[in-house]
Amino acid sequence: MRTAKQETFIEQYCLHGNAAKAATTAGYSHPKQRGHELKNQFETQIEERTKKMIMDCVPGALTQLKTLSEGAESESVRLGAVKDILDRAGLNRPRRSKQKFPMWRLHLLMN
Repeated sequence: MRTAKQETFIEQYCLHGNAAKAATTAGYSHPKQRGHELKNQFETQIEERTKKMIMDCVPGALTQLKTLSEGAESESVRLGAVKDILDRAGLNRPRRSKQKFPMWRLHLLMN
């Protein structure tokens, strides 16, 4: 079970990523040292909380993308938003391979 100070540290660290600042806000003395210790101690919880915070932002981000795709004044902004939506839906165009196929080998495939 974590204390209220530890919970505050985790929450604050997830918001801005500064361990000393999070330790100060949580009320710890020697925040620089203690922040580093707490960051290591609660690494798993910090990662889980950060992922949750990001996932909580997804609906708003999608709404903003939809708004941009429908109403942005710039055509390039609208196009970028549409591409982003399609990409996140898994409907992106196939990526070209960076490996080049030598044309002189084409005759080997044709025979």
